[in-house]
Amino acid sequence: MKKNNILGINIANIEKKSILNEVDFANRQAGQKFIVTPNPEIMLMAMKDEEFFYILNKADIAIPDGFGLIIAGWFMGACLKRITGSDLTVDILRNAEKNKKRVAIINWDKGLSKKSAIQESLYKIFPKLNFRVFSSDRNLANFTGQELKDFSPEILIVGLGAPWQEKAVFKLLKEYKSIKLGIGVGGTFDFLTNKIKRSPKIFKILGLEWIWRFLQQPNKRFKRIFNAVIVFPWKFFVWRFILPFCYRPNVACLLFKRKSKEISVLLVERQDAPGHWQLPQGGLGGLSLSQAGQKELKEELAIRSFTSVDSFENLYKYTYKNWSKDISRRGSIYKKYAGYKGQKQGLYIAEFTGRDSEIKINFWDHRDWRWVKKEDVINMVHNYRKESTGIYLDKLNKLICHPGAAKRAQRKCTPGAFPAGHPWG
Repeated sequence: MKKNNILGINIANIEKKSILNEVDFANRQAGQKFIVTPNPEIMLMAMKDEEFFYILNKADIAIPDGFGLIIAGWFMGACLKRITGSDLTVDILRNAEKNKKRVAIINWDKGLSKKSAIQESLYKIFPKLNFRVFSSDRNLANFTGQELKDFSPEILIVGLGAPWQEKAVFKLLKEYKSIKLGIGVGGTFDFLTNKIKRSPKIFKILGLEWIWRFLQQPNKRFKRIFNAVIVFPWKFFVWRFILPFCYRPNVACLLFKRKSKEISVLLVERQDAPGHWQLPQGGLGGLSLSQAGQKELKEELAIRSFTSVDSFENLYKYTYKNWSKDISRRGSIYKKYAGYKGQKQGLYIAEFTGRDSEIKINFWDHRDWRWVKKEDVINMVHNYRKESTGIYLDKLNKLICHPGAAKRAQRKCTPGAFPAGHPWG
């Protein structure tokens, strides 16, 4: 199966018939299949939600469900085949009825189509289908998993809307091994229950379904259509034609802790590259180095107990060209920022003041973490990180040894006031 990377998401270049063949195979054999249906709006969501981005790229098949992706594919030199999640869902249900597969449907309890309406429609359209419909909030907080376990479905269809449905499928596939196929379908069941009418075929052929949906729900659809028609093309244009000439602003976070006279530094192991140890890092996203550094520590490691020490701009710069082989081995997850020429990295230094028990890594960024003695850090980090890490450790050493380090740190870091009794206070 060919895949084309658009805004960092690997979109499948595949015919619907081939997908159905894979689905049929998945239903008969061991293993699981995970299908996602990205459209321009979903692609924009993934740019702001790293967990969602990670999950989309972990899917076995990401079908282009949106005319904007077809146009983007043309600029990537690919002729993608548009496959709507609504059409694919009907085919999956028909396949399940024919092959006597158990289908579980999780429906948003505040959506247009209620459980009873979906049941009634499916009984009429697929009278021999063995299915169950479950209602849930978008975070599965009120979802009873025991009922799903008792039913032991082979196919799971979730209509909670993006990104909740993809996150739910990703989670439930791990928990219920009876499920051989999982897919998020958005408002597909609103079409089956006739709560929303499908557009005439000519609109679909011309890629103008958005006009039809706008005419039906102008207040609800305006923002979504604006994102799909205006924001997405602009984001794609920048990603494809401007970012290759730019460096992504980035911050490396050097978090250290003291124990007697010994200083240890926190390293993390990349989720997408086992054995690749490095300092935590992330993009600035319009924030200052200090703000971005704090954000990374809080979001990636759940750390709240730390004191800002200092920050340094533009300490290291590198291009992706020298990393091309490494990137291809790690897979698509690293390509989120491959539109950039490389990264220009600043440094944020902070001292850990809490307990190790508060450190909790997120699964989409890291697979492990550890404290490493300062003198052993260079040997521990990946070869690609040794040069930059050496520069950052030199900054830490100078701060620790310089008598004016504390005063300078307090001046430069907004939230960095040292508590009473702190060794640098």
